[in-house]
Amino acid sequence: MKTYLITGGAGFIGSNFIKYLIEKHQNIKIICLDKLTYAGDLGNIEEEINNNPEKITFIKGDINNQELISYIFDQWDINYIVNFAAESHVDRSIEDAEIFLKTNVLGVQNLLNIAKKKWALRERKYKDDVKFIQVSTDEVYGSLGKNGYFTEKSNIQPNSPYSASKASADMLVRSYNKTHGLPTLITRCSNNYGPCQFPEKLIPLMIKNILNGEELPIYGNGLNVRDWLYVKDHCKAIDMVLEKGEVGEVYNIGGNNETTNIKIVKTLIKEIKHLLAENDEYKEVANTSLDNIKEDLITYVKDRPGHDKRYAIDPSKIKREIGWEPTVNFQEGIKKTIKWYISKY
Repeated sequence: MKTYLITGGAGFIGSNFIKYLIEKHQNIKIICLDKLTYAGDLGNIEEEINNNPEKITFIKGDINNQELISYIFDQWDINYIVNFAAESHVDRSIEDAEIFLKTNVLGVQNLLNIAKKKWALRERKYKDDVKFIQVSTDEVYGSLGKNGYFTEKSNIQPNSPYSASKASADMLVRSYNKTHGLPTLITRCSNNYGPCQFPEKLIPLMIKNILNGEELPIYGNGLNVRDWLYVKDHCKAIDMVLEKGEVGEVYNIGGNNETTNIKIVKTLIKEIKHLLAENDEYKEVANTSLDNIKEDLITYVKDRPGHDKRYAIDPSKIKREIGWEPTVNFQEGIKKTIKWYISKY
């Protein structure tokens, strides 16, 4: 039986990863550790906990808590650490970077230190079948122009305090592999979307505002480009990297779906209006009339400082070496996402 320590497991991607593991694997144990800050919601995995009490143990706590992390290792024979725990909102990092450094850098260092100590057999030799996977972001690469793609060999050039903290964590993880031989992996994903995302991010915020007939604020001219990845595809990729990835390596995970922010918002308006018009049950959740769901809701606001122009990932390495590629196209994924938020609201 494999035992996973999933940090940040009540957040957006972490909770979807737990759902994926429960669905795919029979003989596993999951220790879900989450601080339950504003973006962590135990309700995201409440059903999984209730239906699988023998498989999932939830612990409320901070990855910076040395005693707690040591206790978890003493209580359970941890095979895999999958670190989703992070402060992740760029705007918040611009206002106050300190908590991003504490969680995203020092928290990761604490996890690495304790894993190194608890997994060690002797110098540079560790228990069999143990791995530390750092779930990172394409934002560590900085910004692209109109052409080209981020590869695993692209320079690390973060442009926000958030991405700088994630880049710092990545370098720590790499250093523990190179210096101490700790079996680590790093994944860097493009923008995720799907169920359970906290509504300060673009897609859930726009869905909520459209359903409420509220303004749809877009930074700058709305032409910033992101590569969108359905969260379940991301979860599958992480699982496959754990299983097949080469220790010490970095794997980029992209959705092959570059889209401008303004196009995303216009697509959401169109799809939500269509779903409400076709389904009376969905229509009942909207706090506005169909006539009010229109592009006139879009407003352009002052651009974010240091706003990266374009992200685009080359996922050829993970496809070639591990056999992963995205399976959910954006049209399908966005409909699933909208329906989930409609049912939630």
